[in-house]
Amino acid sequence: MNPIYERNPAVTVRPAEARDAEAVRAIRNHAVEHSTALWTETPQTAAEGAAWFAAHLERGSALVAEVADAPGEVAGFAVYGPWRALDGYRHTVENSVYVREGRQGLGVGSALLAGLVVAAREAGHHVMIAGIEARNTSSVRLHERFGFEHAGTVREVGTKFGRWLDLTLMRLPLS
Repeated sequence: MNPIYERNPAVTVRPAEARDAEAVRAIRNHAVEHSTALWTETPQTAAEGAAWFAAHLERGSALVAEVADAPGEVAGFAVYGPWRALDGYRHTVENSVYVREGRQGLGVGSALLAGLVVAAREAGHHVMIAGIEARNTSSVRLHERFGFEHAGTVREVGTKFGRWLDLTLMRLPLS
């Protein structure tokens, strides 16, 4: 993985480090509590967050972004991981991109996704999948801008906040 990805001069993307774990957990937990981006209503504990993050650090599949007006603050993060556990899927990864509340619209998500696609290609993966709650049109548009194609929408496969959720699957060939 290249050490730094810069698509927007106001946003710096770098490989995540262990020191970023708590900031990443805070962003994830905000998404758990306030959005349908993560289909759980249970925030991660510090131990759960550390274990989840450590697995991505070990794989080298985690990036964080900082913005020029707040150096040192994690403005967002992106990870990729196995899409399915069976070895037949070993060349396919799924991505996740999250931007800290109040940092949307600055290009953080775009910079993170750009870096993540490059990192997955460099790691030799074949396809990247995005599983997006169907009403999250900003995430769908972000992925479209990077060449992800719609693979389909599966209706009412999840639930959160008392309503059924549809899952839109998108795919990007990496090789």
